[in-house]
Amino acid sequence: MSTLRGCNIPEDLYYWVERHVWARPEPDGTVVVGLTDVAQTLAKTLISAAPREVGRRVPRGRSLGTVESGKWVGPVPAPVSGEIVAVNREIKDRPSLINEDPYGKGWFVRLRPENWEGESSDLLTGRAAVEAYRRLLEDQGIVCRE
Repeated sequence: MSTLRGCNIPEDLYYWVERHVWARPEPDGTVVVGLTDVAQTLAKTLISAAPREVGRRVPRGRSLGTVESGKWVGPVPAPVSGEIVAVNREIKDRPSLINEDPYGKGWFVRLRPENWEGESSDLLTGRAAVEAYRRLLEDQGIVCRE
């Protein structure tokens, strides 16, 4: 895992850097999706997390659900098109899990992707993701933790 300006960026995930979401392909062909450490830092303490329901088809870029903090309400965009096959029920009761563990217990939904190979080619992973985040964090002056 890389840490940039106090922000954790695991190199084994796929990122849509501009939209601050990550994706992790699973052995069963599904993809787990969540908000990045940068996203949860920008949002501040989350007070609500409302993933869409299982069975819903969501096109790439459209909302998988919403999160809300005291200063912001916004969508969690789908990094790839697919059907929601599971939602993290724990974040509904305790949205702060996204703040505490965005890459673990704070995951948002699990998708069955329609075209992982085609749509994931736009997502960044490994050193490319770290470098993209380095530029973004420096350009925007974002610091997750001092």
